[in-house]
Amino acid sequence: MKKKGGKRNLSVFRQWGRIKNGMAKMRETMFQSSAYGKRANVETTIDGRVIFDMLPYMQRNHKLSSYTLNSVCSEFLGQQKEDVHHSIISDLQNGTDEDRHRLATYCLKDALLPQRLMDKLSVLVNYIEMARVTGVPVSFLIARGQQIKVFSMILRKCRNEKLLVPTLAKTGGGGDIGYEGATVLDPIKNYYEVPIATLDFASLYPSIMQAYNLCYSTMVSPQDAATLDSSQYTKSDNGHIFVKSDSKKGILPTILGELLSARKRAKKDMKNAPTEFEKAVQNGRQLALKISANSVYGFTGANVGQLPCLPIASSVTSYGRQLLEKTKAFVEEKYTTANGYEHDAVVIYGDTDSVMVKFGTKTVEETFPLAIEAADKCSEIFPNPILLEFEKVYFPYLLMNKKRYAGLMWTNTDNYDYMDTKGLETVRRDNCALVREVIQTSLDKILIKQDVQGAIDYVKNQISDLLQNKMDISRLVITKSLNKGAEYALGLGGKKEDYKMKQAHVELAARMKKRDAGSAPQMGDRVPYVIITGIKGAANFEKAEDPIYVLENNIPIDCKWYLTNQLSKPLTRIFEPIIENVDKTLLKGDHTRKVFVPTPTARKGSLMMFASKKAKCMGCKTPMEESMGNLCKYCIPKEAEIYLGKLGVLREAQFRYAKLWAEAQRVHGTLHTDIMCTGDGCACNFYRRKKVQMDIKLAQDVLDKFGR
Repeated sequence: MKKKGGKRNLSVFRQWGRIKNGMAKMRETMFQSSAYGKRANVETTIDGRVIFDMLPYMQRNHKLSSYTLNSVCSEFLGQQKEDVHHSIISDLQNGTDEDRHRLATYCLKDALLPQRLMDKLSVLVNYIEMARVTGVPVSFLIARGQQIKVFSMILRKCRNEKLLVPTLAKTGGGGDIGYEGATVLDPIKNYYEVPIATLDFASLYPSIMQAYNLCYSTMVSPQDAATLDSSQYTKSDNGHIFVKSDSKKGILPTILGELLSARKRAKKDMKNAPTEFEKAVQNGRQLALKISANSVYGFTGANVGQLPCLPIASSVTSYGRQLLEKTKAFVEEKYTTANGYEHDAVVIYGDTDSVMVKFGTKTVEETFPLAIEAADKCSEIFPNPILLEFEKVYFPYLLMNKKRYAGLMWTNTDNYDYMDTKGLETVRRDNCALVREVIQTSLDKILIKQDVQGAIDYVKNQISDLLQNKMDISRLVITKSLNKGAEYALGLGGKKEDYKMKQAHVELAARMKKRDAGSAPQMGDRVPYVIITGIKGAANFEKAEDPIYVLENNIPIDCKWYLTNQLSKPLTRIFEPIIENVDKTLLKGDHTRKVFVPTPTARKGSLMMFASKKAKCMGCKTPMEESMGNLCKYCIPKEAEIYLGKLGVLREAQFRYAKLWAEAQRVHGTLHTDIMCTGDGCACNFYRRKKVQMDIKLAQDVLDKFGR
């Protein structure tokens, strides 16, 4: 709109803000933060207006396999938009009234769905509450990272205390200087068919900063500490000294105390809220308070920041390691058969602020009282306000490695809440749908149904279907976005150094552009591709191909590549704690011996260049001369029977397509118009419909041969 207004010399048109004669401005920006990573975006400035872009918000706050509007709305709203590719917008505008109606619906839904998403997730409420808590404008929360929020709170508190805050240049000096982080206790890998209790520290790092009075204003040098009594200060394991709160209360502990107290009040008010709106407001407030409190530690540990102080950050992690080790030692010493308990407790894993304990009990009901008692007794040996809480039990529990586990989470004894997973390939976008489906279904069988053998049989069947080329192509599609660096490969400019390694989706987009520039993917588009069979030693970028092109030309898929490069590692991680030799049991054996081998294609220099094709009888497949027709002399008497068999194949394919089409109409909410879908992040079975269309065409071609 802004560009079109400029081309038509409509200078007043861009006055969208609340300041008279103020023009709306747009510029390309690069947002970079240690918490959110690096992302390119277009920043729009309209005076007096706050611009909410839901795409960066979703990328920051939710971990999803796809961030297309279709996929996000399907996940949170159960709705999908009218999918119209940008390349056909002009055709629709210049088409019939029906075409323009579709275009109008597309535009309206594109505007309406982000608004509904914003309401559903209480985005505006949460941002306003965060702005109130931290004292920064809402625009800062959108356009800037975490540090400005903590810095604002420090400035506000220091002003009340009549303290000055130094202004430090963000030089990045000491950017390579690090410190020892949190402890991760070595996991005892296994599939646990007994309850595993999880004990969590409540707001561990903020509590440590309060308990040990860690602050810029309380840190003293060793020389100054020599003039103090030893009872007036504490010294962390890494040698940093801080005075105790009874001598001088630090600014950071004061801020954290106020934030956490306010959060408790907000959670209490949320429970007593009379309306859903007030409940959402209080929930947004308690979330804002929680995030703000947890950001303080990161603020002190950022090398390139406004007030970096590594002694504080390293002392926090040092005390955190102590607390985790103390918890492990206390639980394993206290809960033993020698002390009158039925079993010896074992801490099977610990990570930053939580420990997983196997008390040896057989049921969830027996585990809850022990876990509550252990949390209370551990809390007594820690300084106030450090608190160890019992939150949940995992039963059963699959522990694969550090930061990789899955289990059914129980917060009450009646029923489990849901399956909790961490570090698994159920969300990652660089895997095809087959990996996500196989991993999720295997976990369902192992954890929910507790049928390990059933999970093994299921995986074997999936691998067998894959190697025999019985897999639906939609499950093998991988999608990646054309981002910076692809310009050079596509001949759109760019720098060669931005594209050092050839990537499969970029090289495919370049090939598609040569075939048909009009329908080829553009910059920013997501490129779907599958890996096809190629010459021995061919790289992935040479074997990547457009799924529709594969279906139309009947190109064989490289099934072994998918087993080796997509399935094998995730399956090994899941089944390694359960069965002894995963490679021998799952990835090799009788189920892998039957492999689909495609007919070699005639390539220059290959033996197939010298082969000649012969016609076959449509009934018994006997080779025959083309001049003899389509049936051999033995099958001609059975022509009617053979024809009915082939007609049955066509009818079956048409029935499958009708079911898929009805499902697609339901997904897109349309009955009388054509479905324009590109397949990315859509639940309408796009590639399955394409495959069945090709099956119908082939079946029809066979029928057309009769009577010739």
